[in-house]
Amino acid sequence: MPKLYEYQGKRLLRKFMPVPEGDVASTPEDVHAVAEKLGGPVVIKAQVGVTGRFQAGGIKFANNADEAGKLAQEMLGKDIKGAKVEKVLVEKQLSIEREFYASVIVNDSCKVKGPVLMFSTRGGTGIEEIAAQFPESIISMEVDILKGLTIEDAKELIAKLGVSPPVLEPVSKVVFGLYRVFREYSARSAEINPMVLTKEGEVYAADCHMDIDEASVFKHPELEIDYPRDIGRAPTELERLAWEVEKKDYRGVGYFAQMTRDFGPGEGVVGFHGIGGGGAMLGADALMRHGIKLADYADTSGNPTASKVYRVVKLIFSQPNIDGYVLMGACVANQEQWHHAHGLVRALREELADRPNFPVIILIAGNKEAESLEILKEWLKGVPAKVEIYGRDYVYNVDYIAERMKKMVEAYRST
Repeated sequence: MPKLYEYQGKRLLRKFMPVPEGDVASTPEDVHAVAEKLGGPVVIKAQVGVTGRFQAGGIKFANNADEAGKLAQEMLGKDIKGAKVEKVLVEKQLSIEREFYASVIVNDSCKVKGPVLMFSTRGGTGIEEIAAQFPESIISMEVDILKGLTIEDAKELIAKLGVSPPVLEPVSKVVFGLYRVFREYSARSAEINPMVLTKEGEVYAADCHMDIDEASVFKHPELEIDYPRDIGRAPTELERLAWEVEKKDYRGVGYFAQMTRDFGPGEGVVGFHGIGGGGAMLGADALMRHGIKLADYADTSGNPTASKVYRVVKLIFSQPNIDGYVLMGACVANQEQWHHAHGLVRALREELADRPNFPVIILIAGNKEAESLEILKEWLKGVPAKVEIYGRDYVYNVDYIAERMKKMVEAYRST
């Protein structure tokens, strides 16, 4: 799920509720210009996809434009919890009287399977902390996705926590507006924290966090999402290439994320390829428990085409200095596995031609399994690599596969 930056989320919220005046900037000069236009004290917020920005130095306060420019100089390019600051949001400071919290999230539990609206009379800190210390300050309701939410529903809920006129009306409008954004943009979660009541009696969405369903990204080009994955950092070149494959072809999944980078030859780092979500994670876990470092986490599930499998394998082998490749299909998949076999054969014949003794293990099971294993064994004959192929008898013995991979990598590194 792509996580929107604060400035992106506020562009959506602005259609339905008040947000602080401001704009996004990527240079100290632009920050100075925005601050000068706003006039008076401003707040400068690092636009990174992590929480806890304030404690990490990602939120600063300036009294004037000159001070804002200097603070931006310090902040831009800084690393905050592993995320590089490339943009900042410059906003007019608010005179805070009181803070609230509001969110709408998708509850996937079998008992709900729909949106849940949550409101608290305390904001500014994480909802988990609020719930632990002040459970009486939180209220929630399940929203019937077919009936939706009305502003009267929001008022009735918020009033139960003692919020009364004249504050009740503007707070309810913000909460109602949050739900409208949630629905209109196919969000998985939408949060305003804090929602601020100013000393002048106005209510603003002072900060927001939003996750959008990646399957809806194509419907909203205005969001300018170029990489709809939530990885907590900027995507690598290979990850961007992987998304180019995925966004043009929805036939199955072709997921790829780099886990270990900047490793040298002979370090025993392995290219990982999984099938089937949970099965893939079980396989990855087994490899790591046996002391194998994974260069990446890749997954091709949901009956992908041979071409998609081929491209994912090519991406895995594009990582320099890997000392092995393992396909952990640790599940009996209902997809027709000969598509995997065809994609694997083409990619591996290309990649293994000049990799003598390179370790390769393939575990694959499911529909068309016998045909798939035959294709792999027949068409990978003669490649100079060390290739081992396993079927369903080893689906529940991933530790054996991991131990074999470990021994093969050690042998390869010693040559």
